[in-house]
Amino acid sequence: MAATTAAHAEDAPKMKDPADPFAWLEEVEGSQSLDWVRAQNAKSEAALAATPQFQQLEGDIRAILDSTAKIPGVEKIGAYYYNFWKDAQHQRGLWRRTTLEEYRKPEPKWETVLDIDALNAAENAKWVWHGAQCLKPKYERCLVALSPGGSDADVTREFDLTTRTWVEGGFERPEAKGGLGWIDQDRAYVYTDFGKGSMTPSGYPRIVKEWKRGTPLSAATTVYEGQADDMYIAAFHDDTPGFERNFVSRTLAFYNDELYLIGEGGKLAKIDAPNSANKSVHKEWLLLELRDAYVAGGRTFAAGSLIATKFDDFMAGKREFTTLFAPTQRSSLASYVWTKNHLVLNVLEDVKNRLSVLTPATSGEWKSAPFAGAPTIGTVSVGAIDADESDAVWLTVTDYLTPTTLALADLASNAQAEVLKSNPVFFDAGNRVVEQHFATSKDGTKVPYFMVKPKNLKLDGSAPTLLYGYGGFEISLTPGYSGSVGKGWLEKGGVYAVANIRGGGEYGPRWHQAALKANRHKAYEDFAAVAQDLIANKVTSAKHLGVQGGSNGGLLTGNMLTQYPELFGAVVVQVPLLDMKRYSHLLAGASWMAEYGNPDTTDWEFIQSFSPYHLFDAKKNYPPVIFMTSTKDDRVHPGHARKMAAKMLEAGKDVTYYENIEGGHGGSANNAQAAHMSALAYTFLWEKLK
Repeated sequence: MAATTAAHAEDAPKMKDPADPFAWLEEVEGSQSLDWVRAQNAKSEAALAATPQFQQLEGDIRAILDSTAKIPGVEKIGAYYYNFWKDAQHQRGLWRRTTLEEYRKPEPKWETVLDIDALNAAENAKWVWHGAQCLKPKYERCLVALSPGGSDADVTREFDLTTRTWVEGGFERPEAKGGLGWIDQDRAYVYTDFGKGSMTPSGYPRIVKEWKRGTPLSAATTVYEGQADDMYIAAFHDDTPGFERNFVSRTLAFYNDELYLIGEGGKLAKIDAPNSANKSVHKEWLLLELRDAYVAGGRTFAAGSLIATKFDDFMAGKREFTTLFAPTQRSSLASYVWTKNHLVLNVLEDVKNRLSVLTPATSGEWKSAPFAGAPTIGTVSVGAIDADESDAVWLTVTDYLTPTTLALADLASNAQAEVLKSNPVFFDAGNRVVEQHFATSKDGTKVPYFMVKPKNLKLDGSAPTLLYGYGGFEISLTPGYSGSVGKGWLEKGGVYAVANIRGGGEYGPRWHQAALKANRHKAYEDFAAVAQDLIANKVTSAKHLGVQGGSNGGLLTGNMLTQYPELFGAVVVQVPLLDMKRYSHLLAGASWMAEYGNPDTTDWEFIQSFSPYHLFDAKKNYPPVIFMTSTKDDRVHPGHARKMAAKMLEAGKDVTYYENIEGGHGGSANNAQAAHMSALAYTFLWEKLK
């Protein structure tokens, strides 16, 4: 589920429904709830995890996750390249660093900066790494975020990179959803739980303050206070040399935000661009990524466009924009990234990446050129190595059957990208092929999907097939190499399909907006159409077709279970939303009302049409289902999965339930837990669909 950042864990939900016989399962850490969870876990373990086949699969997936041959992704911080690494010996992870010269070697020498396992042993804790922000230009101090058990809620502590120790008496933010970010050596912006009334209905910060070194948090001075029904308030410092600025971000809802420039004396000046636009300021430029059409300077810019203007000119009232990208029916902007002198555009054309390089000119005109040597096959992502100092970028390339590679390219030289690292081959892909197909949805819309299958697959409807989807929050599902999918499904002979349904971002804002609120059913019709296409083409049949999805994808598969039970032989529902009458009162649920609607208003008339908890009918037949969640998930409440499972179990349905006691919204806090949960899901699916 899309989210902003991290979290004040809410144990007792608001406004429990007294008419709901399973409301008691919303008590996250309640003894009765956890007794029920442990009993269900024991049944699931006995049914799925006791065989040698399960243990082999779990071991194989664990070996993949723990592999020391995987690409160690790095971030340049000062002169060093930092990596966070987990393996069998370092279950919670190492924050470590090396030089670029060393990184180029097959076996780089790493210097440990912070060992999370050792920290946990010393503090008798279960910290999970949430990242670090290090202060320019000296990079001597960092603000390190740590989560207790994997929840979104975390703490922030000040760390000294030169001594590799915590700073005694330094900045330290107590556990809550929120953050802490540098302004300079002695000041930071803090947005967190300041006490009663300081958090939004979504459970995120409503107030941001400036905190000075050596003073208590209670003495921090307010920079901005949002409205009671806002979603998230934050502030940040732009430390780009020569363009240092400070901003306040006010998020009213998803894809509805305001950005303010903090001026002299703390006076705020609103950047008067549409709330729905993604606003970014870089050096002298303001870029707007439009989700709705925008009229400015006598011109109309289409939704999905990326437009640019001089920031100072815009703040002075001018509205002269240059169009950097305009969408077509087949294309959308996947991302963009600045380097020192260029802007790299990453465009999706029918869910395939295409790169180009733009160069701004002093006249306001921009030059466009192809990205020299850019890969033409596979999913490509681009990241700047150091946008202040160079035009070098990382290129990451992957697809369903080809292990991920990491390359370094320098836009200044136009030379061929230098491949630095490749992931190992984790499964046998030799006799398999990737295809893209298009299904026709109920309203005639063509919906793309990818399929990975054996080259000589017999089209007799007998192939065990797993269909995966998400369909929300403008998130695109692009091809990627997964050792777990390969080992757990493809190697066994299974077919794997991924549906690019509406609600996602594969074709830009229009694709997302087509399935919002009252139109949510279109995402489910799209997914069902892909399932029907797989069946009609005799790739598989209903009894051999399974579905899997998590978070918003768990809501998707929950709706497949309740609305299209005849299409599937097994359903995997992970960290899901399911009770859509209660979702906005549970943890971060209120933040998603822009996506689903407000169930406390007349919106309930359409929301109830996609609320699996309410669509369930004890008299109907349903395919076998496994619900999987985490006690420590403080984004999507575990009560959704608990209550749905309990309701179906009471009706005598074929239900399996497993809840990881830690893990957060990702479901697991370390590789061992991740391998166990993946093995449970694939074992369940294979047993039901083969």
